[in-house]
Amino acid sequence: MTTEAPAHIQLGMTDAEYDAVVDILGREPRPAELAMYSVMWSEHCSYKSSRAWLGRFPTEAPWVVVGPGENAGVVDLGDGWLAALRIESHNHPSFVEPFQGAATGVGGILRDIFTMGARPIAVWDPIRFGPLDDAHNRYLLDGVVSGIAHYGNAVGVPTLGGEIEFSERYSANPLVNVMALGILKQEQLVLSAASGEGNVAILLGASTGRDGIGGASILASASFDESSGAKRPSVQIGDPFEEKKLIEACLELYERGLVVGIQDLGAAGISCATSECAANGGVGMVVDLDDVPLREDDMNAGEILMSESQERMLAIVEPDDVDEVLELAEKWEINGAVIGTVTAGGTLEVRQHGEVVAEVPAASLSEDAPLYRRPAERPEALDRLWADPVDLPAGLDVGETLLRMLDDPAVGDRSWIYQQYDHQLFLNTVIEPGHDGSLLRIKGTTKGLAVSTDGNGRLCFMDPRRGGARIVYESALNVAVTGARPFAVVDNLNFGNPEKPEIMWQFIETIEGMSAACEALGVPVIGGNVSFYNETDGVDIFPTPVVGMLGFADPMPGHVPRLDQAEPGMEVWLIGPEDPTDFAGTTYSRVVLDHVGGRPSDVDHTIGPKVVDEAVRLAHAGVPVLHDISVGGAAVAVAEICFRSGCGARVDSDDWRTLLSAGPHRFLAVVPPGFDLEVTDVPARRIGTMGGNHIDFGRHGRVPLSLAADVWRNAIPRRMG
Repeated sequence: MTTEAPAHIQLGMTDAEYDAVVDILGREPRPAELAMYSVMWSEHCSYKSSRAWLGRFPTEAPWVVVGPGENAGVVDLGDGWLAALRIESHNHPSFVEPFQGAATGVGGILRDIFTMGARPIAVWDPIRFGPLDDAHNRYLLDGVVSGIAHYGNAVGVPTLGGEIEFSERYSANPLVNVMALGILKQEQLVLSAASGEGNVAILLGASTGRDGIGGASILASASFDESSGAKRPSVQIGDPFEEKKLIEACLELYERGLVVGIQDLGAAGISCATSECAANGGVGMVVDLDDVPLREDDMNAGEILMSESQERMLAIVEPDDVDEVLELAEKWEINGAVIGTVTAGGTLEVRQHGEVVAEVPAASLSEDAPLYRRPAERPEALDRLWADPVDLPAGLDVGETLLRMLDDPAVGDRSWIYQQYDHQLFLNTVIEPGHDGSLLRIKGTTKGLAVSTDGNGRLCFMDPRRGGARIVYESALNVAVTGARPFAVVDNLNFGNPEKPEIMWQFIETIEGMSAACEALGVPVIGGNVSFYNETDGVDIFPTPVVGMLGFADPMPGHVPRLDQAEPGMEVWLIGPEDPTDFAGTTYSRVVLDHVGGRPSDVDHTIGPKVVDEAVRLAHAGVPVLHDISVGGAAVAVAEICFRSGCGARVDSDDWRTLLSAGPHRFLAVVPPGFDLEVTDVPARRIGTMGGNHIDFGRHGRVPLSLAADVWRNAIPRRMG
């Protein structure tokens, strides 16, 4: 005879957490109260395994207006302009239902942006999958890209870039991170705190259904196994057309000054929005669930409170403005329903059918959530990994090797993905997908915003501290080559099961590396997301932090560097230090040797910021082409310039290793003959010349440009069919 597990266990809570709820309430919780605590205290909502370490990030700078803790980080761009930036994960939902999981990830991140009063202007999609020789991985990639394209294109926000990696470690647990950027004027900024006893809570947007129930606690806060397909009902269903109406309605609310506070209904739904608005304002709230517009009439209180139905917002407004807000909702053809009232005293009271179904301290749902300092232990296998460096031959044909690397989907042309996205909406795009970083102009100004997303799970697996630091520097260089100075960071920390000590060690070490790099660059972290339990059948993903870097140019360069501006006769220069021995975690070691071993070289916090500064300076000095060198080494970087510009190149090197190694702090500059780079603070040397019909490495081999370009362009399409 099977005994059914207690309700709190079924909801993902431990016995100790249940006991803590009893202590807070002084009694056994009602069913609806237990539902609220289960979602609000879930890993996804409370960060109970991570928030003890997140304070290590540097978060302050004179230009930071809103730091971590709100729906999005906000920075000051001067002249009354602000920018809002946010990144989130939808990993587990996208594995269970790739199209809707990815689509609702876009919808959720857009709401985080316009909740702050900003109009969303762009989206990025850092994604990771298992190898494409597996049919299920192809299904996941196709579904995720289609979901992102469907939602972003329909709602009218361009998707401007992202990145992609492939590894067996992501086969059963793909990563779908989404980042969004918005702009606003200073007076439009809105925060989530409720205030003013007697003010009214109005639910705006879509009706509430059973889709997404348990998304935070069931999907995003637990590991996966063979039964994961049964979790499909926990995936939210998105409607981008409803979102578009909601965006415009909310922006008009802000313009009319009708909102005291506002909160997106994302993970944990009404439970989150009501409790956080009340707690942030130090007040209470009375909520009546009978007034919530429902899709299904037989929903109980717990289901209504836990539902993560999409396209919903909770606005706090003054009583005299209620009629105007409801009229505005009717104008935009969205639901508008008064569901509650702000009260004094800090208690969140929820009613249904004339009865009190929940009565809890509002702050206890967030501020009293468990805080775990889980054991952390350095993996024993790390020493063996470091003691197994890449075995390099005395010589090789770099041209032939380049072809093999260009055929790898993680290196090849990404246009199969980004051509499905509209990237010219608003006509603000200066640098489109396919370059190091995206660049957008702020209309009516000389200001520009550059954005890059970067991650390297394999590198962080081999050394999480060094890997974490290196992706920050890489992201900084990717915006610097557009002429923008690194200005702010958001991060998405994707890790395995935090209950394993080696996973917590990876997490802590990664934060240390990222924080040190941000400090050296003077870049604050203004927000982020932690995604734990990315583990299926006991196999954890690579530790995969993703850095979203915002760069700011005021003014933008008069002539912005691009990869497609190289011409025959131009000189190719390599800027930055060289380390011909750095092959740990490189494309060469992975694709050609199928080897994971050695220790990646460390960053240099003295030279690294100088290289970033040089890239910004050269962009404003009129250099036509600047290009970051990353895992593919200088050979791949040169090839990408050749493909974009339609001309070959001759690159000379005494040592083939300098063409394929992948140390940090390096970029290429392509300039007209005789152009004075005036580089003094960092190493710089001429390595070649543009021109011809080959990518020529001298005595180290050559490859026809047309053949290399064909291999590169078809790396993903030939696998996807």
